[in-house]
Amino acid sequence: MTDRDKEVTKKLEDVGKQLLSQIDKSQSPSYEIPVRTLNNIFFDKKSGTIKLGDKMSERQFLNIAHSRRFMQTVLVASEIKKVIESQATVSIRDLYYALKHTIEGTQENTFEDQGESDPCIEDIEASLDLLREELHLAASAKGIIAGDVQLKDGKDTIDLTKMGSGGWSVPSNVEPNQIEFKKMNAEFLLFIEKDAVWRRFNEDQFWKKHNCIILTGRGQPGRGERRMAQRLNKEFGLPLYVLCDADPWGMYIYSVIKQGSISLSYSEEKLATPSAKFIGLTTRDVEAFKIPKEVTIKLNQLDAKRLKEMEGYEWFQKKEWKEEFANMKAKAYKLELEALSKKGIRFITETYVPQKIKNEEFLP
Repeated sequence: MTDRDKEVTKKLEDVGKQLLSQIDKSQSPSYEIPVRTLNNIFFDKKSGTIKLGDKMSERQFLNIAHSRRFMQTVLVASEIKKVIESQATVSIRDLYYALKHTIEGTQENTFEDQGESDPCIEDIEASLDLLREELHLAASAKGIIAGDVQLKDGKDTIDLTKMGSGGWSVPSNVEPNQIEFKKMNAEFLLFIEKDAVWRRFNEDQFWKKHNCIILTGRGQPGRGERRMAQRLNKEFGLPLYVLCDADPWGMYIYSVIKQGSISLSYSEEKLATPSAKFIGLTTRDVEAFKIPKEVTIKLNQLDAKRLKEMEGYEWFQKKEWKEEFANMKAKAYKLELEALSKKGIRFITETYVPQKIKNEEFLP
């Protein structure tokens, strides 16, 4: 067991000891967890990340409104401890099925569905200041990466220059005790929203020509990709540029990479990269790069609603973002990264991104 695993196990044991001590004193077993509702979440301007406030709630075993969730959380914590001690890693789905059963002598199930077990995991993460991956819980691999990087994944040495057209699949756990960087030859990291666009950059060997790393979360990025980007930025000082569609959804993905998400506010210090820059796409690029208007897409009601929500977010209040949102509303259109193919199949890799980086044409 690694030193970090020992630290995590001790945190779980301490919770158990606290509950036993309360029982020994004939007290109602209880524990505190951070309140994870919207009114306890704020944007910290100093760190540039979305954070959880300091409001706490007490969950009590003898409170009928709390007892089911109380027992479920203790059950999840106990199983996690067993998983860590066995030096295994399981999916959150595996964990749910391992714990789901009908309690003997009753008609009550420990869990009715995964929607009950997942929040227990999040409560444990938030209350113990741990990432899910540190609890030996994993999600399916989603992201892909390529570049002049060598790393160790457990006992295996991986060379990211030799992963072919498919790239290397980023695991959900990229913590230092699992992923160790051995060689790094890159000047910046390009985080690309879409899988198809990433494949264009990989096929054109953009990472080799521009001495960089290319990474995609294939849509909304998972924790593994976000943590990987943060580590590369913090440990090696690599500037992080984000390339997304010119629509409210792509721009929100950028904000999740940069500031973090509301739903994961309790762990954003370990996931967000506040120094990230938005390289594009923007609605102003239509005129700047003479992109044909026929490839633009009309904003629909859902787009307009999402845009209005984003205009209210504190982290989108800088002048440049206000101007971009105003222009999007005035033009009433959006466009996808693939629209740049109208200018040529390699326009995005040979002209658009290199020019944006050279001229430092970023949104904050």
